[in-house]
Amino acid sequence: MLQAALVGCAHIHAPGFIKRLQARSDIQVKSVWDHDSERAHRRAGELDASVVTEPDSVWSDSEVDAVIICSETVRHPDLVLAGAAAKKHMFVEKPLGIGAAESYEMADAIETAGVLFQTGYFMRGNAVNRFVRDKVQQGAFGTVTRVRASVGHGGSLGGWFDTEWRWMADPQQSGLGGFGDLGTHALDLLLWLMGEERRVESVTASIGRATGRYGETDEYGEGQLRFTGGAVGTLAAGWVDLANPFQLLVSGTRAHAHVVDGTLYFKSEDMEGADGTEPWTDLPEGLPHAFDLFLDAVTGKPDVPLVTAREAALRSAVMEAMYQGAERGTWLSPATDPVGMADG
Repeated sequence: MLQAALVGCAHIHAPGFIKRLQARSDIQVKSVWDHDSERAHRRAGELDASVVTEPDSVWSDSEVDAVIICSETVRHPDLVLAGAAAKKHMFVEKPLGIGAAESYEMADAIETAGVLFQTGYFMRGNAVNRFVRDKVQQGAFGTVTRVRASVGHGGSLGGWFDTEWRWMADPQQSGLGGFGDLGTHALDLLLWLMGEERRVESVTASIGRATGRYGETDEYGEGQLRFTGGAVGTLAAGWVDLANPFQLLVSGTRAHAHVVDGTLYFKSEDMEGADGTEPWTDLPEGLPHAFDLFLDAVTGKPDVPLVTAREAALRSAVMEAMYQGAERGTWLSPATDPVGMADG
């Protein structure tokens, strides 16, 4: 049975990941570390694991092959770089880093270590999104002109970040607010749909606050992207949405797709029956959640599709440029990957 460790358990998704770990018989969490001792002991109790007082105890433990890093984002660089040096496979909750420089540094370390990596971009596994990406990559849309993704919930309205998860609404620890927290999912979806041949040239955004519940922390926003080849993209995200029905749109010269409440409508000049008026249900199988894919990969399942560390770093770089563009009121190019290998 594979031995793992939970390194940092601050993230709001940590309880859900623990439930997924509890449901598996092929992996055991041996140890838990968090700088908050009470939190570490509580999560360790749920996993029947021991608590360690320093992360070095995890890195030096030869029995631990994989780590799950759910710490505050500001702690990611120290933990990820140490984990890579110790050659531990790692799941790192999104976003990988607060900015481009530290994110690319972490990607370099992960790649050099040759370990498995995954982050929480779960939207790739959705059957509808997989269908649309396949068609984009096959050229079925012709020239893609516009893409749009939207992700939102009412977390700020409901006070989700008032107590235990308060750090997520503190940019000093999280690096971003509601727009970036959820917008990174929409951003990953757009970049993944478009593929590496259509790179992001420049971005900007408009970001705001609706309730002021978390001080100066942003609660919603709209981002814009320009891709090589001429396509334009928009993404919407925030913590002040009562509903999020219009989730995805891809428009091209030969096809059009839009998703409403999870239902795909697809119009194609080249596919029989694709008139865009009725739900399109001829879809590939969906994939397990991104976290389960990581657990599958580290326990030996072959050919598991994972997010690369360099993809994750690029998302952080693009989001950083969006926030800077919003602050300066201009379009900016994302920071260049020093290795020059960033995947879209």
